[in-house]
Amino acid sequence: MPRMRTNGIDTYYEQQGAGPAIVFVHGAILDHSQWDPQVEALSEEYTTVVYDVRGHGRTGGSNRPRYSVELFADDLAALVEALDLDRPVVCGLSMGGCIAQVYAARHPDRVSGLVLAGTFTPELLDRSEWFQRSVLLRATVPPVRLLGYERVEKALVWLHERLSKGARGDYERIEEVRSSGPRMTTEEFAKVIRAVASFHETDLDLGAITAPTLVLYGENEPPFMRRHGPKLAAALPEVTLREIPGAGHASNLDDPAAFTGELRAFLADLA
Repeated sequence: MPRMRTNGIDTYYEQQGAGPAIVFVHGAILDHSQWDPQVEALSEEYTTVVYDVRGHGRTGGSNRPRYSVELFADDLAALVEALDLDRPVVCGLSMGGCIAQVYAARHPDRVSGLVLAGTFTPELLDRSEWFQRSVLLRATVPPVRLLGYERVEKALVWLHERLSKGARGDYERIEEVRSSGPRMTTEEFAKVIRAVASFHETDLDLGAITAPTLVLYGENEPPFMRRHGPKLAAALPEVTLREIPGAGHASNLDDPAAFTGELRAFLADLA
């Protein structure tokens, strides 16, 4: 299994294909296999790189007492450098999209394109979003210690579905992805969740991102996430905003064909 020493950890990654490089960054509490449909579809034309973010999958945890999105972005920068990738497109979903934003803002000359799917900026746009992103996320840690994150996540999925019909998407696909890899420890879960819950504290200058950007949201995405689409469109110099019909939060799994089609069209425009 390929691993690369990056920023003090042994990062698990998979690289396939040939051509312009795309690095995929998965969402929280998942792993690199979230991107299997896109890798299968694109690796004949592109160099595809997937990896397990610190704390997840085969990369596993580290002895750092606290994580942050900035740390995850530093890990990504170290991986891109170690693999000697020439200005890859970076594609991230949810937490992965947060990581991709920070990476692209810090290293604008190392990115040829940016894909932000089902994600959000650091800014908290209203009190409801503050509650969901900061309070509710942190509140999951104690019950996870007692019940495990699978049960707690199912309860949250149920809640989101009641608040926004269709937001759960094809949740069974998420469960399939999770069942194929190593189980995350409770301590790593806590560090990852607190990193996402603290994203609003990140000093991120969206104006520093210069790469053409594709912003994707599922039609049934939680409303607070969709509200960040116009914000990104207003802040970035060259943005395409697209909706994946019928998809929930994990739009690349809910409708892989539609998601990959939008991604393929974006890549063709870059070329």
